[in-house]
Amino acid sequence: MGPMFGFDDTSCDGSDALCKAVFSWTDNQKLANASDILIGKPLALLWLLVLFFVVRWILHRLIDRVVARAEDGVLPDRMSRFGKTGKAAEARDLATATRRVQRAKTMGDLLKSVVTGLLIAIFGTMALSELGVNIAPIIASAGIIGLALGFGAQSLVKDFLSGIFMIFEDQYGVGDVVDVGEASGTVEAVSLRVTRLRDLNGTVWYVPNGEIMRVGNMSQNWSRAVVDITVGYHEDLARAERVLREVAHDLWDDDDFRGLIIEEPEVTGVEMFTADGVTLRVLIKTAPMEQWGVARTLRQRIKARLDHEGIEIALPQRVVWHREEPTPDAPTGPSPEEEEPVES
Repeated sequence: MGPMFGFDDTSCDGSDALCKAVFSWTDNQKLANASDILIGKPLALLWLLVLFFVVRWILHRLIDRVVARAEDGVLPDRMSRFGKTGKAAEARDLATATRRVQRAKTMGDLLKSVVTGLLIAIFGTMALSELGVNIAPIIASAGIIGLALGFGAQSLVKDFLSGIFMIFEDQYGVGDVVDVGEASGTVEAVSLRVTRLRDLNGTVWYVPNGEIMRVGNMSQNWSRAVVDITVGYHEDLARAERVLREVAHDLWDDDDFRGLIIEEPEVTGVEMFTADGVTLRVLIKTAPMEQWGVARTLRQRIKARLDHEGIEIALPQRVVWHREEPTPDAPTGPSPEEEEPVES
């Protein structure tokens, strides 16, 4: 009956502590082998199961902490002037915060799934080993499969890893205006493998995340409008700067732009000398994605004010030499009177 139920008379293996203990107590080999099969193996599997859940709980708690920090964002929230923002800015901030929370939770779920899968593979292999299954072929097969996947899907793995870090670091999200090198535009969708952009012409670009070497985000936290105005060389630069400061300050005080402009505009002065005139620069710090509208309004107001003040906006200057063709009776060679400079 003994061999039928798997209880033979063989001695205990070197690693079966329970079998040896029962054999030393009872001096019965069959009972010792039976105790190892009925008590030792289940206890070992139960211990592995408990250890699996404990390690899984600890790692998931660590992931939850990382996700909680990611929900606060990588960069600090932008400061609004006077400590408050308009309704449009508040709605925009709420949408940004909601998107960040959703992204962080998505990353948390992904990391938890990856951790759980790895733990199942590790503890499942340990359980098979505990049951006496030879796990060497399993490990060798897993190594061969992993090596094949590594060589055959390098670009795919690179895309997925890059997508994980992009989402986790909150580099950009849906609605942001970004420049990824070969393409730039508004982000319409972000996945672990590919990012979808739509440029100003309406063209949709699908960019693999692994091919993105750098990202320029023009709409994260705050933006800046840079307006260059070129005036003639004969203009009074101090007067021109004063006029630009007044126009920019009026825009800052405008209630329609409260919450869109978050710092008082700055006139940096002379930026460069060009062939046409002197370039003055105005800098305005704005809410995300508002720099273009603010810049257009500022240019319009500057044009109207400069026209009112009589300050000339520099235009391209050219000197044209007009030469008359000599007649057959005229002496050869141009005379100074035949060439007159015409400036336009």
